[in-house]
Amino acid sequence: MIVAPFVVSLLVSFFCVPLLIPRLRRAGIVGKDLHKPCGIDNSEDISQGRPEVSEMGGLAIVVGFGAGILLATAMVSFFHVFPSVDLIVLLAVLSTVLLAGLIGIVDDLLGGCSKSNPVTTPPEGMRQWMKALLPVFAALPLMAVRAGHTFVKIPFVGTLNFWIFYPLVLVPVGVTVAVNAVNMLAGFNGLEVGLGIVAMGSLAIIAAILHETTALILLLSGLGALLGIIYFNWYPARILVGDVGTLSIGAIIATAVIVGNFETAGVIVIIPYAVDFLFKAAHRFPTTGWGGELGKDGKLYCPAHGPVSLCQFIMKVTCGIHERTLVLVLMGIEAIFGLVAIALYVWR
Repeated sequence: MIVAPFVVSLLVSFFCVPLLIPRLRRAGIVGKDLHKPCGIDNSEDISQGRPEVSEMGGLAIVVGFGAGILLATAMVSFFHVFPSVDLIVLLAVLSTVLLAGLIGIVDDLLGGCSKSNPVTTPPEGMRQWMKALLPVFAALPLMAVRAGHTFVKIPFVGTLNFWIFYPLVLVPVGVTVAVNAVNMLAGFNGLEVGLGIVAMGSLAIIAAILHETTALILLLSGLGALLGIIYFNWYPARILVGDVGTLSIGAIIATAVIVGNFETAGVIVIIPYAVDFLFKAAHRFPTTGWGGELGKDGKLYCPAHGPVSLCQFIMKVTCGIHERTLVLVLMGIEAIFGLVAIALYVWR
């Protein structure tokens, strides 16, 4: 029964994407994919040397995740399965993810396709500080229902009780950090979704080990939604997830670890994102120039001014790397941290 939300999320997300691709293109919601060579698909823009790809595919993630959560809610209400699931918390999480997705939609529509074209100047959109702080409001439903546990287990320290400061301070901070971290490590075909699959899969195993059913439902619904879109988002992508996708992925990860009370695991799986954050912080969070330079051999190379991101660091170390391989390397790095998090809870 626990796999039902996963299956529904996967199917809804998968069948949503073919409906979204032509409609987004007709609406002009597209991005020029900088890291594709000319002629890689039928949507080639010869004048600019880059294909145009439908943007805001993250809508399928939000819809798929929502379908899984609503199914789980109905199963609890009508058939009384998952007796340990807290419906109030489950719906609060859904509200948080929907709010995060809404913020992403606004940013996508106002800011254009900056992640698809990280070298040229992006269109005017939200200011950086506004984008960074808005996710705080997405955490309001969790704060209102006092989601999570005030007692937090910290390795080498012990269990600390954060009392009222947990829902009012740590919850919004956690959601904001996760959402922004996922939103920053993005811009390559399959990267955001691929990393999200590895992170959610690792955390789902931990939730199962701890018998945290509510968190497990959240993660399985999110995992299903991501698996439903990865086929279309993988290189060469036919749809880009946009900020609506990255913000939703970050919100699902953050809310699951909060509800499941395995915050330490959340911190561990977010480490690759944190490393990318430090690279960009050291260069004052560049809005352009964080992508790779596409060579004639189809490989991505670190620009002369780099590396200003984790992706560019990998490009520099490897002396050039194909986009698909770059994403696989980053997924492998994320998998290592996912295994470390799992081991921590298996052998504790």
